[in-house]
Amino acid sequence: MKNKKLWLCMLSAILLLSLCPAAYGEESGNDTGDRTLAPYFMVEGADPSTDSFPLKDTKVSTVINGVIAETYVTQTYGNEGSVPVNAGYVFPASTRVSVHGMKMQVGDKVVTAKIKEKEEAKQEFDAAKSEGKSASLLEQQRPNVFTMNVANIMPGDTVNIELHYTEMIALSEGSYEFVFPAVVGPRYSSPSPDREEDGDQWVASPYQEGGAVPKGTYDIAVSLSTGVPITGLVSSSHKINIEQSTDSSAHITLKDPADYGGNRDFILRYQLAGQTVNSGLMLNTGDRENFFLLMVQPPERVPAEAIPPREYIFVLDVSGSMFGYPLDTAKELIRNMVSNLRETDTFNLILFSNDAIRMSARSLPATDENVERAINLINRQKGGGGTELAPALEKAVGIPMDSGAGSVSRSVVVITDGYMSDEQAIFDIVAGNLDTTSFFSFGIGTSVNRYLIEGIARTGGGESFVVTDSSESADTARLFDTYIQSPVLTDVQVDYDGFDVYDVEPTAIPTLFAQKPIVLFGKWRGNPAGAIHITGKSGTGDYSQTIQVSEASSSAENSAIPYLWARTRVENLMDYGFSGGDEAAVRKEVTALGLDYSMMTSYTSFVAVIDEVRNTTGESRDVDQPLPLPLQVSDLAVGGGYTIGSEPSVLILMAAAAFILILNTVSGSHHAGGKNDD
Repeated sequence: MKNKKLWLCMLSAILLLSLCPAAYGEESGNDTGDRTLAPYFMVEGADPSTDSFPLKDTKVSTVINGVIAETYVTQTYGNEGSVPVNAGYVFPASTRVSVHGMKMQVGDKVVTAKIKEKEEAKQEFDAAKSEGKSASLLEQQRPNVFTMNVANIMPGDTVNIELHYTEMIALSEGSYEFVFPAVVGPRYSSPSPDREEDGDQWVASPYQEGGAVPKGTYDIAVSLSTGVPITGLVSSSHKINIEQSTDSSAHITLKDPADYGGNRDFILRYQLAGQTVNSGLMLNTGDRENFFLLMVQPPERVPAEAIPPREYIFVLDVSGSMFGYPLDTAKELIRNMVSNLRETDTFNLILFSNDAIRMSARSLPATDENVERAINLINRQKGGGGTELAPALEKAVGIPMDSGAGSVSRSVVVITDGYMSDEQAIFDIVAGNLDTTSFFSFGIGTSVNRYLIEGIARTGGGESFVVTDSSESADTARLFDTYIQSPVLTDVQVDYDGFDVYDVEPTAIPTLFAQKPIVLFGKWRGNPAGAIHITGKSGTGDYSQTIQVSEASSSAENSAIPYLWARTRVENLMDYGFSGGDEAAVRKEVTALGLDYSMMTSYTSFVAVIDEVRNTTGESRDVDQPLPLPLQVSDLAVGGGYTIGSEPSVLILMAAAAFILILNTVSGSHHAGGKNDD
């Protein structure tokens, strides 16, 4: 009996220890040589002299004029420790932004950052760091993920970093949406041996445990001016104050700044009287080149009289980051979508985490029995494991198509939070199957990876949706049903008569599923004269619209058009793998665009240096600023373990308790050994 008890305790303790995350040393965030690159938890209090460089304050000021938003983001850091620090911080932005300005202020010294080639900027930053000068470096990791590094921040220093960027406001089905992403969700990195990790070190970011609220403050203010009456102004993410001086202008602030909002995206939606602004042309006249922005409203949606049979393949993320609320929301969404299928449709279901599970070898008719089977399979999912979307997509497109139904249209519908780091591999799979399949994407959660969600739709000729709350599931499913069954405009062509244009972006316009404007950027020569003709096919027949160039508007806000053109050009060259051209030529052109337009790209960075040696001793410590987990995201999304500090995690304490239990059991067994030999 004594031996049985001993072995039982030891096995229990071993099992408990095996469930605990690996405990890494103080430098675990940078040590990726012997483990999968992954985010990890930061346990505060490990070294009070160095781990007190928090992001103290984030202030966002946005001015929206018409459809163009100009944003200033000011981040305030403070060295509250006793030694100089070099700190790193990861933060997000919209996928559409053109970042074209940065300033650094340390005390009363203000430096305007310069745009340089990425390697040159990094060398200048490293040199300043080694010389004891205060410096900052802003680099792009993804079109919507940036890293900020600061060097030689002295004890007691307060540092302000100001970013300046421009973007276009998204419009779909009569509703405008402005999104300020507040936090980068943890990214899963595949352990595949042939996966390249270079440039993805930001993935190994420290996170606070779920439910922890950062000590810093977060505030946002939006000034909105549209020129036509605003209606339906709401935020689905935050409680807001609205001050409306006129029916076409409004000022929006957070109702309760004490309610920390930096763990979820800020989402502002509004409509305009008459549903949308009018079609129009905006011109910018520059010293070297002239630019234009053309926005054309498509016709009203007309339901198709004869809807062809469709095949839907739903690809559902059931990984650890989806545990709990996100997966419950995804289940509700997919239940609604599957239940809306017609009996002439076929469908299939793939569930993925580390592995992908397919409901059926071939797609099944959307009968009540098969729909019930799919719903039962979905209901059994709890969430756990990694996020391997690429193999799941390969399995989806590999499902045989019904050769006897040539008119069937296949759509792959991806439902995920997007917390993975192999976006380009996913875009390549999508682009390689456009001849047979359209791709739609649904982001689930309060801070999804919009680069992936939007990129799947952009690359796949479909539409993207973001669902932040389960109450939105039914309406979003109905909207998807409307989108996919009734395109608004096809075979779109744009011709320029008497208006000398060049370098127009994008070069081709896909089928419009959503009722949103056609937006084109380009350059022009000579006089602003002639006409622009837009043609296409709608649900009622041929569609045409003409815009006279001489009637184009010109105002101060048009100064943003060159930045928007440059950002669109970069996006079409490389963001979603559209170019397919020579990599060296693409790199050269993107670098030139970044330098010419003072714009952040994959190959250009901002660097600011205070030309004064402030750290004369050379002593400094590196600190990675931990991020909050996005609201309602489980701790299971973070798989890289814990840093060990003076405040051990609960699981580490449990492991210690298990070890003590073993010792007590062994000791008790020895004391009782002479009394009982069973």
